[in-house]
Amino acid sequence: MSSDSRLLMLNADAVAAYLQPDDVLAAVHEAFVLHSEDKGRVFPVIREQLSTGGVFGIKAGDVQSEGLLGFKAAGFWPSNRARGSEPHQATIMLVDPATGRPVCIIDGNAITTTRTGAAGALGLQQLARRDSTRLCVFGTGVQARAQVGHALRVLPHIQYLRYVSVDRKRDEDFENHFAGRVQVECAIDADAAVARSDVIITATPGGGPLFNAEAVQPGTHLNCVGADTKGKRELPEGLLARVRLVVDDRVQSRQIGESQWAPETPCVEIGDLLTGKATLERAQDDITVFDLTGLALQDLTVARLVHDKARTGGKGIEIHWPW
Repeated sequence: MSSDSRLLMLNADAVAAYLQPDDVLAAVHEAFVLHSEDKGRVFPVIREQLSTGGVFGIKAGDVQSEGLLGFKAAGFWPSNRARGSEPHQATIMLVDPATGRPVCIIDGNAITTTRTGAAGALGLQQLARRDSTRLCVFGTGVQARAQVGHALRVLPHIQYLRYVSVDRKRDEDFENHFAGRVQVECAIDADAAVARSDVIITATPGGGPLFNAEAVQPGTHLNCVGADTKGKRELPEGLLARVRLVVDDRVQSRQIGESQWAPETPCVEIGDLLTGKATLERAQDDITVFDLTGLALQDLTVARLVHDKARTGGKGIEIHWPW
């Protein structure tokens, strides 16, 4: 039995200290490239409803050539809001592929939020019109803020931000979060907000269509985040037939993303755009959609980034873990 093995544990505060936007963007870019080049594997997703009203899932994968192996156990527990806590919960474990021993256990909430925001940014860089000035976001929660924050970094011409809250009422915390960076307005009419926007981000729990398909104007780009489970959707019936669709993973999108509602829709994986395996020449009037279901490889490359920094940065708790 080895007696010198150690296990590093990183809580939310430790993780947040190492999540710099440019580093995360690079790590997520790497994940999509690995996926495109068949160097990183994505294992079948587990996503199940619980009797408690929550949803529990596991996303796992590896990069054999780099000794990277692990998984994220995560889900959505809406009743947490009544407890004053975050409904999204996630924990990531990195594993030594040679022995199966755990190397690091990481609070995955901030990683999930940030890597999804970074994935959205890559979609905007690849697909949104460079001259976009008007952004509309559905949702005002943690992920909506992350998506908008990344959007403002990669689309510097954005001047107007309209947001659609679940109750159509103003969210002062959300407005204050972006005050001074962009003109912010609470939208009462969802279709009108969509029709007046160049970029639309949907970051909701995916309970159903958020607007009418006819509201989406030529030239619009949409980043869709909320459909990550069978039965979830944010886009209206018929819209995918009008768009040029990009996904993070073709199989996942058809199983748990927006493509589950129109699985015959032709699509391109974003990793193939990043590596040049595929091209998408965007005409001015094209409507484009990036469907984000979330890849295990994104979690693993960002978790490795955090783990590497923590080993030299001194944060976290290291415990004796003999085997």
